[in-house]
Amino acid sequence: MATKKGAPLPASSAGLLRFFEDETKGFKVDPKIVVTVPSSLIVISWLMDIFLV
Repeated sequence: MATKKGAPLPASSAGLLRFFEDETKGFKVDPKIVVTVPSSLIVISWLMDIFLV
């Protein structure tokens, strides 16, 4: 079996790297809001463009 010589793999738990483990300061926004608000603004803008022009 051939062996590769190179840099070792980064340490991880169960093969998965974990990011953002520490709590940070700032606003915490639910992902549903992040998707819903821009989507609704797009729909409202689209409807205004259709019906008010």
